[in-house]
Amino acid sequence: MEQFSPETATLSSTPPGPWLSLVGLGEDGRAGLCAEALAALESAEIVFGGERHLKLIGDVPGEARPWPQPFRNALPAILAEKGRNVCVLATSDPFHYGIGAGLTKAVPAAEMRVIPQLSSFSMACTRMRWPQEECGLVSLHGRALQRIIPFLQPGARVLALSWDDSTPLAVAQLMSARGFGESTITVLETIGGPNERIRQTRADAFALDGIVPLNLLAIEVVASRDARILPLVTGLSDDWFEHDGQLTKADIRAITLSALAPRAGELLWDVGAGSGSIGIEWSLRHRHNRAIAFEERPERAARIARNRLALGAPPLEVVEGKAPESFAGKASPDAVFIGGGLTDPGVFEAAFAALKPRGRLVANAVTIEGEARLAGLFAVHGGDLRRIGVSHLDPIGTMHGWRAAMAVTQWRVVKP
Repeated sequence: MEQFSPETATLSSTPPGPWLSLVGLGEDGRAGLCAEALAALESAEIVFGGERHLKLIGDVPGEARPWPQPFRNALPAILAEKGRNVCVLATSDPFHYGIGAGLTKAVPAAEMRVIPQLSSFSMACTRMRWPQEECGLVSLHGRALQRIIPFLQPGARVLALSWDDSTPLAVAQLMSARGFGESTITVLETIGGPNERIRQTRADAFALDGIVPLNLLAIEVVASRDARILPLVTGLSDDWFEHDGQLTKADIRAITLSALAPRAGELLWDVGAGSGSIGIEWSLRHRHNRAIAFEERPERAARIARNRLALGAPPLEVVEGKAPESFAGKASPDAVFIGGGLTDPGVFEAAFAALKPRGRLVANAVTIEGEARLAGLFAVHGGDLRRIGVSHLDPIGTMHGWRAAMAVTQWRVVKP
């Protein structure tokens, strides 16, 4: 569902009161509404909802208004009717991937009555006899299909809200290509309604047809020996990333992410992002984490976008352009990593100025010039300097020996 922005709406000066009723609607329409929900519907002067919602409830005493297009105009349309008796129809639980979150940002709690129903996830769990707290929940509605990748763990149970009738097959093909073809996919259509249908198949044998657009997937994950399972650790193996050599290697990446110390809901600036590995792994640490990857070279920016999709489409924005000019207009970060451009004029200064108070900045260097720059910054700003050396075993003829990688000098500082 397209999101709307409460910042664009203007509230009137009408005294607070429950002028707005937010009613969750199931696929059984009126038949599934409780007495309170029916009363809110019957007493409303205006009823907002999608065309499907309005069709499910049939005639209403008030004026029925389908959502405006584009959908972001819906919130201003609702708020313009403040002072009248308004009912907004939403799918099942309005606060589970629904309109409730957007309305709450603009309408005080005392002015809105909420009458939910069971979410489609809850109903799916009752059909499957799965404890909901043990399931991974993901919405693919209006979102990248690859968002399901981090949930594909051996033995996992996953509930995925589809975008439309094409989603089940697309998920089955993605899973099969990644070595999860033996997994069981259950397609639950129009769940909770009179035309509810539940069908089950293996991912690699998916042949279900006539799927309705409103459907949800219940997946029991089975991984083959060669399945591409996304590890839950930092410092993913280098072969998880497409790159041209401009990559923070796995060992150094794990140490760097530890230095950046990601926390839930934070924003990272990945400056000189290369393959995007730092920003992508930062975003994978928590579902509310975000990152912006700044990369000057177009081919690398495109590569970052591909890596993002291959690793589950975490919330990472790719900004193509030269730093520090490309920083303009971007939200202030909680943490900054400078992996490229450290010696370019103004890059550190602009990034450090944008960093929030108590934010962390980490910079890595492998050249003498970069190391000298870090030493100078350390002298001015303090922080911590360390040199990281890693060796890997390599064949030497018929024997083996240790081959040292280039040492990395790392500086970490917390902004006052």
